[in-house]
Amino acid sequence: MSRRKPGRDRRGRGAPGWALGQALLIVLFLCLFPLHAAADGPDPSAGAGGEPRQLAGEVGPAQGGPEDKASDQYGNVTEEEAGGVGPRIADPLESWNRAMYHVNDKLYFWLLKPAAKGYKYVLPESVRGAIGNFYENIKAPIRIVNNFLQGKPRYAALELARFFINSTMGVGGLSECATTCFGIAGRDTGFGQTLGTYGVGFGFYIVWPVLGPSSPRDTVGWVADLALTPTTYVSSQWISPETVGLYVLDKVNYTSFHLGDYEALKAAAIDPYVAMRDAYVQNRKKALEQ
Repeated sequence: MSRRKPGRDRRGRGAPGWALGQALLIVLFLCLFPLHAAADGPDPSAGAGGEPRQLAGEVGPAQGGPEDKASDQYGNVTEEEAGGVGPRIADPLESWNRAMYHVNDKLYFWLLKPAAKGYKYVLPESVRGAIGNFYENIKAPIRIVNNFLQGKPRYAALELARFFINSTMGVGGLSECATTCFGIAGRDTGFGQTLGTYGVGFGFYIVWPVLGPSSPRDTVGWVADLALTPTTYVSSQWISPETVGLYVLDKVNYTSFHLGDYEALKAAAIDPYVAMRDAYVQNRKKALEQ
């Protein structure tokens, strides 16, 4: 008689929470690093001598020009340097982050961009738009739950109404009927913003392969949002050909509408890695202010 392996169900498939457990253990390990997250805590942007660092390409109020910038201008990044206030994010893993940035850069130019160009050539904009609407609609549980957790029940109700309208009158979410027919606008949010609302700091900046820029807080938020995404449960395993295929389709479909955006950012930046880091930090700050 054959024995069932530990962690397997009667059909021999892995327990659906196994991947989540591993992901949370990794995040917990990363969070053991010293975090420089709180706005009222020690300044993580200070150098070894206590001198504050500033954003790359930015001239602080005490500097007269580019020649006065510190040699470590690509050090820790802050969201609001001019005023000296606001949440900050450190970059202690810069070597890893730069390596992963280059990995993702190659994946974009070698795989994602060619796939998105071919996808765009084959499918008309109306079809790609319908697919994008479908993916946004099935992510409604993320917005509903997190708006409620952030103390915004009105937006949670609006997102619930949008989901009901788009799932019925919008033919399973293929049409954004809630907006076009009734003018109902929602509020995009996620668990990373929810943690920020409750005072959890950014932590340090980190770049994940494939997933891109993040932080310990937003990594935990991504895992929680994944648990609220219906496509996660098309298989008994979180990581399976089905779930990966649905993720890739969403990514390729989205990229087909934004071809050239990354190229423009890269061409305009002295250091594309720093530009991406600054853009990420500023975007996360604005999301918390919504």
